[in-house]
Amino acid sequence: MNIYQNILSAKQQNKKLLAVLIDPEKMDIQNIPSFFKKVHQSIATHIFVGGSTDQNNRTEPVVIAIKKNTNLPVILFPGDVDQITDKADGILFLSLISGRNAAYLIEQQIKAVPFLKNANLEIIPTGYVLIDGKKETAVQRVSNTKPILQTAIQTIVHTALAGEYSGKQLIYLEAGSGAAVPADAIIIKTLKTNLTIPLIVGGGIKTKQQLTTAFQSGADLVVIGTAFENDERFFEDLKKL
Repeated sequence: MNIYQNILSAKQQNKKLLAVLIDPEKMDIQNIPSFFKKVHQSIATHIFVGGSTDQNNRTEPVVIAIKKNTNLPVILFPGDVDQITDKADGILFLSLISGRNAAYLIEQQIKAVPFLKNANLEIIPTGYVLIDGKKETAVQRVSNTKPILQTAIQTIVHTALAGEYSGKQLIYLEAGSGAAVPADAIIIKTLKTNLTIPLIVGGGIKTKQQLTTAFQSGADLVVIGTAFENDERFFEDLKKL
């Protein structure tokens, strides 16, 4: 069973998934073995690798090191075409559908095609919806797009549904890395009742209670990155039973 089918199967069984997001620019390769000892003791099910930028081309060596230390699926979450490597298991083929910058709606994707055609990566079309996390994020600066206000719930829902109707297999609701506040529970609940495809939620989730709220509201897969970067002791709160 491939990565997407596993996510789809988990959604159908109401089994909640947790992805640890690793930013190659912030991860010291020497620390990966000890980091993954903690990951494997937690409820984490997936590894996402990516960031808004990768100025030192660290994505591939970080992915190679990660693959040596885990059997969890390693999925690229690229900020641009230069962050793609065939050393991972899959890639979220992202389109920033909440923005109107053509570079992140389709141009980066076109540039990626020559590489992806020959890469042994599972390609998962993903609609990326950026909402306001009460803090300017790297995604905003790099993509030169504005997030949707969290009060504009109808716009968020219609944007996500436009992604589903256009063939996206996942919707990624993102408040942005290091967001001051995560996606509101009512937004997640409303999306859950409208979408038929799996919903990923990330950005601003820093506590076990916030994670629980996201799951209870309807997130099929939650992504946590900054919280682990700032304090690996957070893994202690997420240990397997």
